[in-house]
Amino acid sequence: MNQELEILYEDNHLFAVNKKVSDIVQGDKTGDISLDKKIKAFIKTRDHKPGEVYLGIPHRLDRPVSGVIIYTKTSKGLSRMNEIFREKEVKKIYWAIVKNKPEKVSGTLEHYIRKNQKQNKSYLHDKEVTGSKLARLSYQCIGASDNYYLLEVDLHTGRHHQIRA
Repeated sequence: MNQELEILYEDNHLFAVNKKVSDIVQGDKTGDISLDKKIKAFIKTRDHKPGEVYLGIPHRLDRPVSGVIIYTKTSKGLSRMNEIFREKEVKKIYWAIVKNKPEKVSGTLEHYIRKNQKQNKSYLHDKEVTGSKLARLSYQCIGASDNYYLLEVDLHTGRHHQIRA
């Protein structure tokens, strides 16, 4: 089981792993085995736990995204991490590879975004529309190849599929 998990950090309260593309952070309607279930099984086996293993989820990353995911091993750890995320004491940096060259090397984008539940997609609008929410991010182009550009993205709002939209 440990071969499937790239454990980055662990202590009495936290468990951080590298989430691979296509992993899901927690169970969903697909029924695919989620990362939290893999971690629970790993801890249960490694630590010879007789009962259920507690694992809190203070944040998520979408399925097609890779990156660091922090889980909590205690409810106290979850409360503290929820507060840290709520107060924006955690700095999250996103990297996105895009095909089209941005008009500017860096900038701030502000749109209204509306989620389509049935399609599980979000759509951008220049003006507010029914059911939309303000979405704001800053970006900087930090690399390029012949065909693609690497952007560093700082989300000011955390809307559904905001970077992809």
